[in-house]
Amino acid sequence: MKKTTQKPSPRAKRADGESAVLAKIAAMPGPDRVLAERLHAIIKANAPTLSPKLWYGMPAYAKDGKIVCFFQSAQRFKTRYATFGFMHEAKLDEGAMWPTAFALKELTAAEEVRIAALVKIAVS
Repeated sequence: MKKTTQKPSPRAKRADGESAVLAKIAAMPGPDRVLAERLHAIIKANAPTLSPKLWYGMPAYAKDGKIVCFFQSAQRFKTRYATFGFMHEAKLDEGAMWPTAFALKELTAAEEVRIAALVKIAVS
């Protein structure tokens, strides 16, 4: 009798990725956790096609399996600020030079609006 192994469906993989990201965020210390929770909500609301997954142990969001944007904890990397960045898959090209990573110390309404706009552009 031949044993068959089924691959998880894309929906199951997405749910597993989301669970892993949420668990990682929940384990972060206060300031990083607050930033990561807000970023997660902003990304889900503005780019629902992105799939949450862990990337080098940090929350990231992928399209068609390729990382588009990511969050890096300040504490994990022993820096004075967290980082929110975009990979080359993001469609943020503007002229000959454009930012690909941002230092985050807090998220005000203005930063949230800017991040939402960048995420929408990144997946367009």
